Amino acid sequence: MDWLTDKLEWLKDDNFWVVQIFIVIFAALMIDFVQKRIITRVQAKLAQTNNLWDDAMLHAIRRPASVLIWVLGLTFAVEIIASETKAPIFSLVGPVRSVGVIVVIAWTLVRFIGFAESNIIAQKESQGKKIDRTTADALSKLLRMSVLLTAALVIMQTLGFSISGVLAFGGIGGIAIGFAAKDLLANFFGGLMLYLDRPFAVGDWIRSPDREIEGTVENIGWRLTCIRTFDKRPLYVPNSTFASIAVQNPSRMSHRRIYETIGVRYDDAAEVGSIVNDVEKMLRNHEEIAQDQTLMVNFNAFAPSSLDFFIYTFTRTTNWAKYHQVKQDVLLRVVDIIEKHGAEIAFPTSTIHIASDQKQASTA
Repeated sequence: MDWLTDKLEWLKDDNFWVVQIFIVIFAALMIDFVQKRIITRVQAKLAQTNNLWDDAMLHAIRRPASVLIWVLGLTFAVEIIASETKAPIFSLVGPVRSVGVIVVIAWTLVRFIGFAESNIIAQKESQGKKIDRTTADALSKLLRMSVLLTAALVIMQTLGFSISGVLAFGGIGGIAIGFAAKDLLANFFGGLMLYLDRPFAVGDWIRSPDREIEGTVENIGWRLTCIRTFDKRPLYVPNSTFASIAVQNPSRMSHRRIYETIGVRYDDAAEVGSIVNDVEKMLRNHEEIAQDQTLMVNFNAFAPSSLDFFIYTFTRTTNWAKYHQVKQDVLLRVVDIIEKHGAEIAFPTSTIHIASDQKQASTA
């Protein structure tokens, strides 16, 4: 009993601040535990609704809420220590708490923007609606950048820096930074032009006749664009490159073209006209050939070993695999038409003529 009395007297005299710190830390622990349970229960309820914004907000605040609780709890505990020790270093507790709160708020907003973007895209795609991923990604990045810049300026103001002075310095220093990082800025504005002009989007197949660039666009960043080549290797292209090269976007073609030249033997010259007419009729009646596009079948050349006619037409599909199936079907039908007329497809041949005097000399 005397031992307990001594301990109580010890706490009352000079060391009650230890109990206060314990109470603050324990309270922070309990509040964090309770808020996690509450968020989990609320999230289970809101998951049954179709509202995407509340789900995004709950996901966004889950981790920052814990950090905020501990930032406040620990800074309050440090203030208790500061009141006892009077150490000058503890005068930074107030600014640190303010910076921590601003960082947590900015972190929450950045997470909310990211989760909202993912939820909206997922919902639109599940409903079968088309959504421009490139535009959504650009807006998301701009919003996140705005939040981070605003948070940085507010933190500077909180720490005693003049925002107007910082902005003025930024205007003067921007010239020097521009010269030092001109390639970085060129890539940044190149990425901005890609977002505004949208010559291609994520998922498009692109190629450049000026450079060895061909593949599927995987990501358009502020500095680099990632293209997955057809051999599955990633190709990282600086955005400024697209300002000086021509880019083809086959993914946006309306039709695919079939352009083939076919030759028959000179021995089948009498059948060429009938073959050309039947091939054209076949294409006119083909269900996969676009009848509203140019369709031509004409005899056009006396080749060294064949009489050539060409097929120029467009398929309805733009799918690469299906296009080749349609093209295969068209060519096989052409073969059947040629054989039906008793003709044959020509192949390179050579005819050797031997002069009669040379023949007699060789015989003698």
